[in-house]
Amino acid sequence: LQITGVILLAVGVWGKLTLGTYISLIAENSTNAPYVLIGTGTTIIVFGLFGCFATCRGSPWMLKLYAMFLSLVFLAELVAGISGFVFRHEIKDTFLRTYTEAIQNYNKNDERSHAVDNVQESLSCCGIQSYTNWSTSPYFFKHGIPTSCCMNSSDCNTQDLRNMTVAATKVNQKGCYDLVTSFMETNMGIIAGVAFGIAFSQV
Repeated sequence: LQITGVILLAVGVWGKLTLGTYISLIAENSTNAPYVLIGTGTTIIVFGLFGCFATCRGSPWMLKLYAMFLSLVFLAELVAGISGFVFRHEIKDTFLRTYTEAIQNYNKNDERSHAVDNVQESLSCCGIQSYTNWSTSPYFFKHGIPTSCCMNSSDCNTQDLRNMTVAATKVNQKGCYDLVTSFMETNMGIIAGVAFGIAFSQV
């Protein structure tokens, strides 16, 4: 039980660190699966010690409390698994709309704008289907395409990014849509699989 607690805690922390930016960008009401796993994993580790103590003492009421706790853990893991699985299939339906809104409202300063920059830099992509999606953004008319799209930041200036023809040779050509949805589906699938697997192994 302690081992499963450590696994859940590790997967929850990994999920939050790996997917936090993508989740905040994709979903208006983001999934709580990583948080559920972190909380459940930590609780399992603490109550696992309680279970050992209850067994050593042979106390009936302690063992009953421990059994009730195990039932709650099982339900929490199911919630995390279902949340991860459902969110995995909602990604494509929500990403196009929310990412388009993020580009239209991009200002380089707020949290969602930072998330857009993070995605474009980490996945080496630009725009939704391609860099040309930025041409309709109010930000483009003032500053051009964001520097997070640049293939080489040292060879990318504002003047170049304001000209679509020149920018085509300076920025990443791939759009972020396919890359983000594929990345999220794979990783949320891992979270859901781990949660389901551990929940049913504990049964």
